[in-house]
Amino acid sequence: MMPTTTRAFGAPMTYIQGPGEFNNLEAYSRAFSGKVFFLIDNFLFPDFSRRVEEIYKDTESSCVCEQCRGECSRSEIFRVAELIKKSGAGLVVGVGGGKTIDVAKMAANELSLPYFITPTSASTDAPVSCIAVIYTDSGEHAGVASLKRAAEIVLMDSEIIAKAPLRLFRAGMADALATWFEAQTRERSDTPNNIGKGYRRCKAGMAIAKLSFELLMEDGLKALQALENGVITEAVENIIETNTLLSGLGFQNTGCSVAHAIHAGLAELPQTHSYMHGEKVAFGIVCGFIFENMPKEIVDTVMRFMTAAGLPVTLKDLNVEPTRENAFKIADKVVNRNKTIYAEPLVITVDTVLAAVLAANALGEAYQKGKA
Repeated sequence: MMPTTTRAFGAPMTYIQGPGEFNNLEAYSRAFSGKVFFLIDNFLFPDFSRRVEEIYKDTESSCVCEQCRGECSRSEIFRVAELIKKSGAGLVVGVGGGKTIDVAKMAANELSLPYFITPTSASTDAPVSCIAVIYTDSGEHAGVASLKRAAEIVLMDSEIIAKAPLRLFRAGMADALATWFEAQTRERSDTPNNIGKGYRRCKAGMAIAKLSFELLMEDGLKALQALENGVITEAVENIIETNTLLSGLGFQNTGCSVAHAIHAGLAELPQTHSYMHGEKVAFGIVCGFIFENMPKEIVDTVMRFMTAAGLPVTLKDLNVEPTRENAFKIADKVVNRNKTIYAEPLVITVDTVLAAVLAANALGEAYQKGKA
């Protein structure tokens, strides 16, 4: 139980989404600074740095483009912050995936500068959140940092998102799918959200989390079908917003529980390292159904959706053999080295989590074989 009745809600200042919006960056940025520092994903750098330079050419603004070296580590944040200082830029823009976005957030916060976030896929809800995940230089998880300020603008160009690999879009859907289930758990246990030091949830946060689930059920499969055929429809736009804005505001303002705890446990196994955050969260959702003994009608609706969407619902989908030994490794990390599971108002032991992992795997196999 929370020791306070104080509620809190956090969000970016502005969210903009639509086809071709990347081309409007100079118009948006000039209101904040005439000189802009762009931090761009390493493998995207050649294409996007040329595109940025073309956008800023022959304008009253100027830009500097720098590659992100990969990990959101303290040394990389310091390196980028030093480059921003030397450039004299008054605005930072992060372009790319989660780690690049987090480095841009952290470096801008270190310098107390405004920043924009421009994702190149809808694979994560990180763009709208006020936290960053910190790693060591070698890629090991080192903690989560809370930020002093949110993004001034989160800009989603639908045309860029639609050209990203479909796997990224699916992973974002899985991450968003966990939001409403985890929000309900946090509400039941009355545990803190992810705003600042942690507060109770505003009703707005719960409503947003629920809407993310409703839109996925209504438009998720339609959006995948449209993207498979290379077109952007209203359903695609709805799920881009769901994966990014609704899921991001939902998890930050309500909190995470078992699905993300299982993700952390799966990350302990080297064979899962090639899988995306959302893909591991997907199996965590199935584990949550078992752990919380969810009603059959909800389980059936969501399991049919997940299998139709091609999301992981078994351990083998994540290259993990469904052995008791592997389930123990997952459960041990979840219970003994991760606090997220303790949002659950249930008996939490290695044995109860291990049982949920193995039973979830069996449930996923049953749905894949059409025997559920």
